[in-house]
Amino acid sequence: MIRLCGLQKMTLLDYPEHVACTVFLGGCDLRCPFCHNFELADGSAEPVMDEEAFFLFLEKRKGLLDGVAVSGGEPCLYRELPAFLGRIRRMGYLVKLDTNGCHPQMLRQILEEHLADRIAMDVKNSPEKYAQTTGIPGFDTAPVLESIALLASCDAEVEFRTTVVREFHDEQDFHAIGRMLAGAENYFLQAFIPRDTVPDKDLHAPTSEEMHQYEQIAKRYIPNARIRGSE
Repeated sequence: MIRLCGLQKMTLLDYPEHVACTVFLGGCDLRCPFCHNFELADGSAEPVMDEEAFFLFLEKRKGLLDGVAVSGGEPCLYRELPAFLGRIRRMGYLVKLDTNGCHPQMLRQILEEHLADRIAMDVKNSPEKYAQTTGIPGFDTAPVLESIALLASCDAEVEFRTTVVREFHDEQDFHAIGRMLAGAENYFLQAFIPRDTVPDKDLHAPTSEEMHQYEQIAKRYIPNARIRGSE
């Protein structure tokens, strides 16, 4: 059963160029020390509604919302996700899916069944630093690389993004990320924002100068790389 642990009823940010709502699904297989939604990742967040209440909400918002952003946590953990996305689409809404890229088989099914119009994948770091950045010792990057390859050749709109944390990222990491994503259409760098809710309170945001430096490195591989949000 899908756990609906949060609902933002309207957003102009989560689904670019569309008015959307964002639904947050509980559960994640990563433990990123900088996660802003850690209560979703560790399972401590309680559901705020059941699926029928959510679809009733969508029924009432027809004509007001263009789309639904499905975020987490990690939505691809749920075997029920294709049916959930399909029901949203049958109601006439566009679907944006946020994912960490750790579940390429689920991602493949979603792409083959055309269940998402836009997919946003987090690229946490260079392969060598994935374990440290995700909080998972011995992390295997093979599924992440498979997901990147899937998204590189799909019909959906795709964006890749990295949350930049001073303690985890340096110039060489963005050379490595650039090589991983070479040829991608959209890549965003977003600065970590320290908050009391993140697991590691000793992490820091990069400076504006560092962000622009990393952006220029990324542009060597992905010409459309750019900074998103506050710097």
